[in-house]
Amino acid sequence: MYHPGLHRFAAPARPRAEGWRTALGLIGVTVIYLAAVYGTMGVVATQIGELRFTRLVLEMAAGSTPQGLTTLLASFAPLGLAVIFVTRALHGRSAGGLFGPGAARDFGRTMLPLGALLMGMAPLAVLDSNVFRATPLGTVLAWLPLALPLLMVQIGAEELLFRGYLLQQIAARNPNPIAWMLLPSALFGALHYAPAEFGTNAIWPVLWAFAFGCFCADLTARAGNLGPALALHFLTNLSSMLIVGLYGNLDGLALYTLVINTRDAAALGPYLAIDFVAMLAAWAAARLMLRL
Repeated sequence: MYHPGLHRFAAPARPRAEGWRTALGLIGVTVIYLAAVYGTMGVVATQIGELRFTRLVLEMAAGSTPQGLTTLLASFAPLGLAVIFVTRALHGRSAGGLFGPGAARDFGRTMLPLGALLMGMAPLAVLDSNVFRATPLGTVLAWLPLALPLLMVQIGAEELLFRGYLLQQIAARNPNPIAWMLLPSALFGALHYAPAEFGTNAIWPVLWAFAFGCFCADLTARAGNLGPALALHFLTNLSSMLIVGLYGNLDGLALYTLVINTRDAAALGPYLAIDFVAMLAAWAAARLMLRL
């Protein structure tokens, strides 16, 4: 077994961890999520009219306005609910087991050093010559009471699926990290493939997301719960969505935006490398807190 925490975390999944059941569960989550999103959007379209609906969809796709970004974050709620429903209906276990024992405690413990690290790095990021002021501070503060809970909904739904449901189901059958760490992370990375935005560079964000998934899986296995992964995911997304965003990519509430040609490998590469180093430092800080 990779770590005692993993053994405890995967224990609730062992009674019904058959491969076919997990595959069916993943299909069920996907179907329920898509049906809920498209069904809701259909209702919204009839209420606000075609023109306003088209504008909303475009804003959501890019996350380019406060309304578009918060609506996009809210659209992840059905994903989390779908995971909870499938876990109960198909596997006969409570949703609480997806978080693991002590998740809230370890979330709080990990947020402290990661938050300090974020605050220490933020001033360095805004000094870059390609970073410019974007959303006014007053606008960000006005939307913050809505944006922060919805950001937690978004990262919570993703963690429930990839580091909760899938990691538990796979680890219950196979304790080899190649299975429980790499397979969910590969799927997580693949969902970040965006050739329309990054062109031939689209593989690099995929690999970045894959590495991020592996780091979150490692923290989950060591803690025996989702707390540290939730903290890392929350602060990572908070930094990219509310502090320094990538221009035209979920930057509707970003105080600053990085303006570069994302299709130019020479322009994109250094920033991906810096992001990776920052992610590595955050993972190491979270690991350190888990040992204290």
